[in-house]
Amino acid sequence: QVQLVESGGGLVQAGGSLRLSCAASGRAVGSLGMGWARQAPGKEREFVAVTSWSGANTYYSDSVKGRFTISRDNAKNTVYLEMNSLKPEDTAVYYCTADGSTTTLMKGRGNYWGQGTQVTVSS
Repeated sequence: QVQLVESGGGLVQAGGSLRLSCAASGRAVGSLGMGWARQAPGKEREFVAVTSWSGANTYYSDSVKGRFTISRDNAKNTVYLEMNSLKPEDTAVYYCTADGSTTTLMKGRGNYWGQGTQVTVSS
């Protein structure tokens, strides 16, 4: 079993930055792909960013490409999402997710999920 705990959400003005963290625990965490998804009010959950188990491969949704950066520190079992140039449309609950397949993560069907952290961007 894998447990994921997100932190770092909050309220920020448009154009600002935030860094989300996701601490993972459980067996074989270092072998899992990890990623972030988000869900805005009234909308479906959507893929944001994914990293392979090594961190060598990363994938981003078109809506965040060039503004967000995903990274991981396997020594700390932690994945990060650096969010820059935030826009009001980035407002959502952000979820950390993990799975053995990055393709599955990109489809929003990861096997493991955190509880989520709220990000609110004011205009």
